[in-house]
Amino acid sequence: MEFLLELNWDIIKALFIIIGIDLILGGDNAIVIAMASRKLPDHLQQKAIVFGTILAIAFRFILATIAIFLLTMPYVQLIGGLLLFYIATQLLRDQDAHDHPDIQSSTTFLGAVKTIIIADVVMGFDNVLAISAAANQNVALILFGLIVSVPLIIFGSQIILKLMKRYPVMIYLGASLLAYTSAELILKEEKIEAVWTSIPYHTLTWPLLMISLVLLTGYLSRKPAI
Repeated sequence: MEFLLELNWDIIKALFIIIGIDLILGGDNAIVIAMASRKLPDHLQQKAIVFGTILAIAFRFILATIAIFLLTMPYVQLIGGLLLFYIATQLLRDQDAHDHPDIQSSTTFLGAVKTIIIADVVMGFDNVLAISAAANQNVALILFGLIVSVPLIIFGSQIILKLMKRYPVMIYLGASLLAYTSAELILKEEKIEAVWTSIPYHTLTWPLLMISLVLLTGYLSRKPAI
């Protein structure tokens, strides 16, 4: 019974992390989708967004599934964890930046859908890596997390972006979530497992250290120079 409770909590925790990561990192993707379809006639805009989003979910699922198997290779979890840590620090550094790539709007339905898919795959690398790390090699979790979170991003993107601008603490929470996922991924690296076993309470202290470093880096990067 205790095993089942622990298993259920692990699944619930991973699911919330996946959805949280997608909501925090998905603002740019939502903007891309809006830009790609803005020149279409009104009656085609919604269709292009929905169809493009469905295909984008499919491509993300495929990439995330591949990433799961890559994360079983030696040292890949360590590298992936360090990369997630870097993404978390950049999230705080760039929270006021608007350096989105130049997205070409299309006047045709298929052209807009193609732009949405390509842009989402290119810009969604951080999402794919993060949710693959949080899923604990559970493909079903990735699929469910994407199905739930991506529509929220698309149809609630303006609300999410306004909330982030009004409450900057949401960015810091998102960066902390990425830092936690980064720490968890590094802890799973079997090649350096001996290092962790020699540190008391490493499953608690390491994630706290990673979160603290990310928040400190973000604070220092935004602090005005004297």
